[in-house]
Amino acid sequence: MKIKLLLILLTFSFISSHAQDYIFGKIITEDRAEMPDVTVINIRTEEQVLTNRDGHFMISGRQGDELRFIKAGYERVSRKITADNIHAPVNITLIRAAELIQEVEVKQGLTGNLRIDSKNLNKPKKVEKLTREIDAYMAKKSDPRILAPRPGEFVQPVTKGIFTIGKIKDKWDDIDLMNYLINALGEQFFTDLKLEKSQIQHFVLYVLKSGFERRNILKYGYCSDVDINRFKGAVLNKIVFYRSPQSTK
Repeated sequence: MKIKLLLILLTFSFISSHAQDYIFGKIITEDRAEMPDVTVINIRTEEQVLTNRDGHFMISGRQGDELRFIKAGYERVSRKITADNIHAPVNITLIRAAELIQEVEVKQGLTGNLRIDSKNLNKPKKVEKLTREIDAYMAKKSDPRILAPRPGEFVQPVTKGIFTIGKIKDKWDDIDLMNYLINALGEQFFTDLKLEKSQIQHFVLYVLKSGFERRNILKYGYCSDVDINRFKGAVLNKIVFYRSPQSTK
């Protein structure tokens, strides 16, 4: 009897120690402005959520977990969850990251040597080639006949879900995905990266064509929060190369 009682107590103790709670909180700026679209990550579970337009968030977790708060243009913040945080909101203030002063490029003047001057004044060939390819791709419109069914071909009815039967073509192309990402993130996300508005579409396609995995997104015409966060990571990796392309010999 004592052994059974001990086992029951140990079971309840184990369940209690591993119980999962929900952690609530709010994120503001130094000026006490509410911050939407801040990525909140539970390091233990790898769960990710975004704050709403009022800066509030809710994420599953328990005492001892570490939460990380990420927003482009702001310093990253980590917070260890205590027993008090389980019963009271977690309030976080993000501080804007110090901006590095851009290097001023001193262009070399004309030397009179045609070979040297053409090399100094012309863009790298790889950059010019990529720019031409992206411009041509953006100017090209999809032919509606491509998506039209062939005579006698079965066409799967469109439903709200993503489950399909038979051979189905991609619901989106890169232009559709580009427009969705810009609308979802907002132009402010890109202008905070020191991009001109006229460069935003060009830069998004540059990131997509630089190895961003998107086969399932284009196939189903659906972009999840996880995909958006992957795209944000790709943006932070590619922005330096986009601003300062390496010259080729």
